[in-house]
Amino acid sequence: MTSSHTDCHYCLQSLRGRKYALRDENAYCVACYDSLYANPCEECKQPIECNSKDLAYKGRHWHERCFKCAKCSRSLVEKPFAAKDEVLLCTECYSDEYSSKCFHCQKTIMPGSRKMEFKGSSWHESCFVCQYCQQPLGTKPLITKDNENYCVPCFEKQFVHHCYSCKKVITSGGVTCHDQPWHKECFVCAGCKTQLYEQKFISKDEYPYCVDCFSKFYAKKCAACKKPITALGSAKYISFEDRQWHGECFNCAKCSVPLVSLEFLTRQDDILCRECGSA
Repeated sequence: MTSSHTDCHYCLQSLRGRKYALRDENAYCVACYDSLYANPCEECKQPIECNSKDLAYKGRHWHERCFKCAKCSRSLVEKPFAAKDEVLLCTECYSDEYSSKCFHCQKTIMPGSRKMEFKGSSWHESCFVCQYCQQPLGTKPLITKDNENYCVPCFEKQFVHHCYSCKKVITSGGVTCHDQPWHKECFVCAGCKTQLYEQKFISKDEYPYCVDCFSKFYAKKCAACKKPITALGSAKYISFEDRQWHGECFNCAKCSVPLVSLEFLTRQDDILCRECGSA
């Protein structure tokens, strides 16, 4: 620029009709200003003259023409960039060299985008979702199974057993009856409510009963001894017409010979062997 300043503050030559630069209210001819104050360019090492644009980043300076990606040489003027070990790179080159790959989609997580990290792996924020409901996990509590992440409600819905009786989560132990899980404390007789864990029981309509309650409510009575016929007794029982017997009770009413697997005769309510029945 030209001004009314008379002489260069450094070389004292006249500035009349000449361009000059101001610094601390003092005027300098262009040559003196460049030699005294011009910043060296980080790229070409030449001074950045006062009539050139000086681009600065973290205390370093570049000519406008020198401010470019160290890998692909594209200009970085007014464009996003990143620095690695004091080297400037465009976002594409930086991503190719240094950015993390998303664990889910395997695509690069671009600089400036939000990155989620969990167990040493990285995700795009949009990829870090519950495997079941597909809702973003963000910083919510989560559970991992087979390398997939689940929010706690979905994990419990998919994988955690719920007690058949109280419907609450079974966190440890438990009892299985007819492929249904139960808390130990919930596994009680449907009749008298006695706890049945490690006790003998009989199931009816998917509910367990102690032997006494099952016998009381459901078991058929032996026509001979009048005691209940249950699966906890003899493995064999005999059924004839509307009556049932324990295997060991199915004997001739006269001579008491066992009749299981033998021919027999009936006389009124009695069961007789062939010999007694023919006598």
